[in-house]
Formats: sequence, structure tokens, C-alpha cells
Amino acid sequence: MNWREYWNGPHPIYVNQRHHALHFQMIAHDIAALFPSPEAVVLDYGCGEAWTAGDLAAKCARLYLFDTAPTVRAQITKRNEGNARIEVLDEVGLAALAPHSLDLIVVNSVLQYLSRQEFVDLLAMAKAKLKPDGALALGDVIPEDANALSDTLALLDFGRKGGFLLAALGGLVRTVFSDYRKLRDTLGLARYSQAGLLAILRENGFSGQRAAQNIGHNQGRMLFIAKPV
Repeated sequence: MNWREYWNGPHPIYVNQRHHALHFQMIAHDIAALFPSPEAVVLDYGCGEAWTAGDLAAKCARLYLFDTAPTVRAQITKRNEGNARIEVLDEVGLAALAPHSLDLIVVNSVLQYLSRQEFVDLLAMAKAKLKPDGALALGDVIPEDANALSDTLALLDFGRKGGFLLAALGGLVRTVFSDYRKLRDTLGLARYSQAGLLAILRENGFSGQRAAQNIGHNQGRMLFIAKPV
């Protein structure tokens, strides 16, 4: 199994419904804050389940949702039927987007699952599709020196503040025996130093900087905002 196959199947990563709801509310709030204007055309690359896509679409002119997992695409297509501002893309649809037509591309909690070449390919796509003054947001990037303890503490703090601490503790125990943990141990997760990621951006036609705050609850991870040059 690889990461794409994992995300294409059932993957219960939320400890309960409250965790699920608060997670997506926070992600939507943080992503919407990156929109340059209500007229923006936005691509959420690796969007996952995109439960709050409707909320995001209400704050921009057009929202494209792309995910490599066919099962995920089918679910979000069905969920957003009738919303004229949302279009779900597969690989063919992504390639067909007009050059330099996007104001913002959001790539949140995706880089850890990509090889270095896949990351470079993603940057080439972003360079081709962004407007000259557009932006690329790379969120939830795992620092080079991160460890499992930092993620654990971030989840427990989120659970404490969100009222699902006991469920979070139970979820951590289940994670030890989960397919996600086994796959992570086998394939690993990509990690980046701040300097290293900025260097990759420069090498591939972007200028970038680390933002003050990450997308989502885990502030031990990083958000980078990059512009084509």
C-alpha cells in the first residue's frame, strides 16, 4: 500500500465527531484568511474530504478542489452538487486549467506524503497555473527536527481546548495499532528545515517566506507563502 491507496480507502483519523467538526472549521477559517479578495480564483490541491468547501466557496469567486484519490473526489463531488462556485478536478481537469488563471493555490497537509520529485512537479504546476501576482500556500509542513511527541502534545492541547480530551487520549492509543502508523513507519513522512524548503522554492522559480502561524491546530508545523518570480 502507498499513501494514495491509503487515502482512497476508509481512514478514520478523527477521534470523534467533535474533533472532526472543529478540525474542519479551523482549517476553513485559516484558509479563508489567505484569500486575497472575494473575487479570487482558488485551487485547494490535495483537498481531502473538504467538508467545509461550501464555506470557502462563499468567500471567493471560484473554488477548485483537487485530490488524487478517486473515492474522495466522488464523495466531494456528490456533497457539493449544485454549488456553481465549486468544481472538483481529477488529473485531467487540473492539467486543463488555463495557464496563469489562479490567484491562490493551497496545499495543506500534503507535502509530507510527496517525494522530492513529486514536490518539484507540484511547484512546476503551480508556476504554470498561478497568475503573476498569485500565491502558493504550503501548510502543515513537518519540520526536520519534529518528533511524534510534538504532534501528540498538539492534539492533546486541541482536545483540551475543544472539549474532547478523553477521546483524544483514546485516539492516540488506537493510532499506535492503526494502518496509518504502520504505513508511516514503512514509507516515512517528508520533513523540511525552513532554510531547506525556502531553497527548494528558489530553485523552482518562487520566492517565499514562513508565515507566523500554521494552518490548523498544530503550531509545531509550518506554513510557507510563496510567489512566482
